Amino acid sequence: MATFTLTSPDIAEGRTIAARFVHPGAGGQNVSPALAWTDPPAGTKSFAVFCHDPDAPTGGAGFWHWAATEIPAAARGLSQGAGAAGALPTPARHWDSDYGDAAYGGPCPPPGPAHRYVFTVYALSVEKIDAPAGARTSLVGFLVNANTLAKASLTALFGQ
Repeated sequence: MATFTLTSPDIAEGRTIAARFVHPGAGGQNVSPALAWTDPPAGTKSFAVFCHDPDAPTGGAGFWHWAATEIPAAARGLSQGAGAAGALPTPARHWDSDYGDAAYGGPCPPPGPAHRYVFTVYALSVEKIDAPAGARTSLVGFLVNANTLAKASLTALFGQ
């Protein structure tokens, strides 16, 4: 599988996520970080963006903080705050996070060691993910991965 590059002016690989991008339950403002990507593969028809905490104490499933699909193929990033309901570029859409909201939900781990927050952008071979309204993030993720041409990730940290 091909790869391309994901960067952010707001979060850095292996570094602590600033309070602005953290859930209010952890003292933050719950703003999604800006993301930028370069060099998607030929044939990219749309993008998807996910944020996942693989360290969440959920019996191995982790915790989905953000799921957005149908981001236009011409896009090369998302602005800070694009994770708010209604803030994605048309025709992109949010799917419910594990918080139960169709929007970005920032880190809010239980007390203990820092968790990893993996932000991933997927270059997709389809314009639209064929999932029913109300689909769980696991199904959306399955469909995204089934149509992925390339992906790029950035892992940041947060703990309480």
